[in-house]
Formats: sequence, C-alpha cells, structure tokens
Amino acid sequence: MITSKRLAAGAYALLAALTAGFALPVAAHAGEPVGGATPQVDLVLDVSGSMRERDIDGGTRMAAAKQAFNEVLDATPEEVQLGIRTLGANYPGDNQKTGCKDTAQLYPVSTLDRTEAKTAVATLSPTGWTPIGPALLAAADDFTKGASSKRIVLISDGEDTCAPLDPCEVAREIAAKGIGLTIDTLGLVPNTKMRQQLSCIAEATGGTYTSVEHTDELTDKVNQLVDRAADPVVTPVATDGATSCAKAPTLKSGLYTDREEFGRQRWYRVDVEPGQELRASVSVAADRAVNPGYGVLLRAVTVHGREIVRGEAAGDGRTDVISTGLRYPKAESDSDDEAPAEAVCLQVTHAFSAAAGTKTTPGLPLELTVDVVDGPSQAADVASFGLGRGWWLLGALVLVGFLAGVLWGWLSRWRVAVWRTN
Repeated sequence: MITSKRLAAGAYALLAALTAGFALPVAAHAGEPVGGATPQVDLVLDVSGSMRERDIDGGTRMAAAKQAFNEVLDATPEEVQLGIRTLGANYPGDNQKTGCKDTAQLYPVSTLDRTEAKTAVATLSPTGWTPIGPALLAAADDFTKGASSKRIVLISDGEDTCAPLDPCEVAREIAAKGIGLTIDTLGLVPNTKMRQQLSCIAEATGGTYTSVEHTDELTDKVNQLVDRAADPVVTPVATDGATSCAKAPTLKSGLYTDREEFGRQRWYRVDVEPGQELRASVSVAADRAVNPGYGVLLRAVTVHGREIVRGEAAGDGRTDVISTGLRYPKAESDSDDEAPAEAVCLQVTHAFSAAAGTKTTPGLPLELTVDVVDGPSQAADVASFGLGRGWWLLGALVLVGFLAGVLWGWLSRWRVAVWRTN
C-alpha cells in the first residue's frame, strides 16, 4: 500500500506530467490526434434586427460582421472546411413561433469556395428575431463525417429571444452527446445578460467567450478560432460508466469523456498486467451554477472492493474544473507461470451540488485519462521507481551535512588547541 504522503506526491506528479504532456501516450489507442482527417468550422451569425445599430467604428454591426467575414474567408487555411449559418435573417414579422424557426444554412460546411461564400454573405440584411438555441441545434447537424475537429463560432449582439428554449441548456445537451463539438462565442457591444448567456454556452462545451467592440477585434478573433481548428487535437472518446464495478466498461489507455449526475458515482475497469503501472486522472467541470464547496475523488479498488490507492481534491468557492489523479504499480509475479491480468476498478465521485433553480441533468462533464505503461522494478514500493528518489536525496543531504558538521567541529577544536598552545 502506498502511504498517504507518497500518494499525494504521486498524484501531483502525475497531474503535472499530464499537463505538460509527458505522460499521455494515448495516440495509439482511444482519443488519438487525428491529423489526417479534416477540421470543420461553422460560423453562426446573428442577423437579427438589432444588427442595424450603428455603434461599431461608426458603422452598423452588420457591416462590421460582413467586413470581418470577408477577411476571414480570405485567410481561412486550405485544410479547413468552413460553413456559414444564419439566425434571424429571413423572417421580419412579429410571430415569435415563426421567428424562432428562422435559422438557415447560408453556405454548407465544405471545401471553401471563397467567391461563392463572399457573395452569400453580401446578401445578408438585418431582419428578425434571435433564435440562438434553435440555431445551435441545427448547426450541430451541419458537420459531415470524418471531421478531425468540429467548432461552432457564434457571433451575436444580443441574448436569445426564443424562451423557454434556453441556449445554455442546448449547449449542455450538445456536449452530453460526446461528439467532440466546441462552441466559441463572440459578443458584439455586450451587455450583462448577453455576456452571461454567451459565456454559459461556451463553458458548456469547453469553448471560449470574447467581447468585441471593434471590427478588427472581430476579424482577429474569428481568424484565431478558425486557425485553432486546424491544429491537431486529442478528441476524447465518449464512454458510459456504470453504477458498480461489476457492470463497468473495460477501458484501455486513452482519453475518455462521460457525464456524472449530482450525488452519483461512475465506475470503469482497467486490466493491468504484472509489471505494468496504471496511471489515471480525472477532471470534472462545473458547466453550470453550483454551490460553494466541492470535491472530486478517484479510487482504484480490486473487484472485491478492497481499496488500492486513491486521489482526491477539494476546495471552496466557485470553480470551473477540479482534477485529481493516482498511480498503481502492479508488481512482477515471482512465479514462472504467466500470471493473469488484474482487473482494477476506477471509481469517480464528485461533491458538487446544484445551485437553487439549476437543472441537474445532464450530469456534469468529466474527462478520464487512463494510461497503462511498463512499470518499474520493485513496484511494490513507490520509493524504488522514481517518486521516492527525493527521499534518497534528502537522506544523502542529511548524511553529508552530518559528516560536514563533524569535520567542521574537529577542525574548530584543532584550531582552538593550536591557538592555546601558541
């Protein structure tokens, strides 16, 4: 059994290594970077009536958006497939039910024909409502198969006008599907309510929110997000954890995503051969309002329920992500016979609680990293394979300090004796 102090050191070392990218060889299994596939981006533009306002660099918001789109289309990398969807562009009437269906694909997500896309953008004129929720639902289906990354970039100048369909809840439902879709949001001349709504949409899918008030800022940010889509990414593989160890899915090395409801726990299994080491870490994101006080626990137990090792983290206040990790070395077998793999069960539990009036479904998003590697020798003692070398160094320093003190004391006494003699 690894002691608590060494466990803490191991967990922090593991998390540091994972953050730095040194201990995440998942490309060979689940969640590998798919550099050969095609990155896809869907630009979703608000064309509601409020886009007529003239408060961006002396011109209308629509004019600023068109200029930014033209420059972005010129700068889009060849390897990126890009599409454009509008909301509020076609229905000018007062019927909310009809206005909240007003979303259309202006240019399909495909290899970019810059002239055709610019011509389509030039036809836009501020018209109707602001159906952000319906537009996001439709945009999630705009992407084609084989995409290495999927990114929606939503540009709006106001909050959704199609209640009770909450666009933040729509974003959470999209994230819960595990399709690897990121939504970034940009707010033109933002107010508090719009900022809160667009921030919530972005946070639900791991995206970003940016406030922009000038045309060049809008151009630069959209260009940055489109370029980001072209970077190789590690896409988590959606999995469905069980309510008990016996029913848990068996995972291999890789990056996985799941949803965990408040007050529940998720179980997963990993097979560890003798002489191997299991490294695992989990991150749970608070994608909605939660109460102060939170924690996350990751336990490795045997199929019989005996705890092997655990990692935990806790805190107070408001947080977006909380993470912890563990590592378990499986000792080599002393027998000449080939020993069977050990089934290790990973239990994930979090202590977030929903704030008043907050929906509890779908559950909070979690990411689980599993890494099974060749273990060090003498794996029964963590001090023998790396984490404990700090104790060896400390012991060596103590010994050197002791010998130096003895030598210094002997020299001091010798000098005093010589001084007295003289």
